[in-house]
Amino acid sequence: MTGFVHESLPMRVVFGSGAVDQVAEEVDRLGLRRVLVLSTPRQGALAARVTDLLGERAAGTFDGARMHVPVATVAAAESVVAEVGADGCLAIGGGSTIGLAKALSLRLGLPSLAVPTTYAGSEMTPVWGLTEDGRKTTGRDPVVLPSAVLYDPDLTHALPAAVSGPSGLNAIAHAVEALYAPNGTPVVSAMAERGVRDLAAALPMVVADGADAAARSLALEGAWLCGACLGATTMGLHHKLCHVLGGMLDLPHAETHAIVLPHVAAYNLPAAPEADAVLRRALDTEDVPGALRALAGAVGVPEGLRALGVAQEDLARVADEVLAAPYSNPVAPTRADLEAILDAAWRG
Repeated sequence: MTGFVHESLPMRVVFGSGAVDQVAEEVDRLGLRRVLVLSTPRQGALAARVTDLLGERAAGTFDGARMHVPVATVAAAESVVAEVGADGCLAIGGGSTIGLAKALSLRLGLPSLAVPTTYAGSEMTPVWGLTEDGRKTTGRDPVVLPSAVLYDPDLTHALPAAVSGPSGLNAIAHAVEALYAPNGTPVVSAMAERGVRDLAAALPMVVADGADAAARSLALEGAWLCGACLGATTMGLHHKLCHVLGGMLDLPHAETHAIVLPHVAAYNLPAAPEADAVLRRALDTEDVPGALRALAGAVGVPEGLRALGVAQEDLARVADEVLAAPYSNPVAPTRADLEAILDAAWRG
């Protein structure tokens, strides 16, 4: 790599056990007075805890966040913002909730804070996504980047093994794609190597013992680094495939990424030897796709897209959509390439 441009994103990170207890202080630092707390229905107890911590700074709650950020969900949240007079929002949860906060920032200009409880990494990126009529649209805008992120490993202890494993593989996918992105830098490569190494070491321990505090902390650090890699670079074929699969077929986000990742890596890495070398070191292997498949199996990732309910006849429509608006990639895939990748991911 002989020349590059690296732009650091404006991001404040508070990391550590009990970090969530500093949420009111972080809201005050941003000068916000009426914050809307966002969550999914399942995160209601955490949302209530954060609301208590915020005290009079909490304007209300919206617990309707949904996967893939449907436009209708955003509209419902916008109504609550107007009703309570919110001047900012705080997302507690995973990618669905953080994605909703981003949509509100994009459409209303609201500043946001994030308290991640999974390894999604969305909180580290200026990437937004909205789904309408089975099509997921994505974009990049610095306005959607959270102003502060509070990483509290204690909040991930309740994350079930069946969610922890795929969520961590989703984070690894961010780093893998960043390594062969056209705007990668040495800084990104260093973060990616550390992030992948941390997650590969931590995830089997997290799945074996969800109360392992050291493993939870290491996994969350890895997710932070991998998310930051995605935030600094452009996305490639892996993310395009997963965005289309998720938006078109309403598939679970993390599981889709975890299943697809080894197959796209097998396709791309021969054309990206520097990325392959970094991942070989991070995973301590000579076979990166094989190591990713083994890690996925070890942490309970479903075997193939068919396990998520995808019908084989759906794959042609997915290929059509990917070809219609491709992302930058080390290799420009043909229809035959896409069909082969999708078929392999379907079979598992």
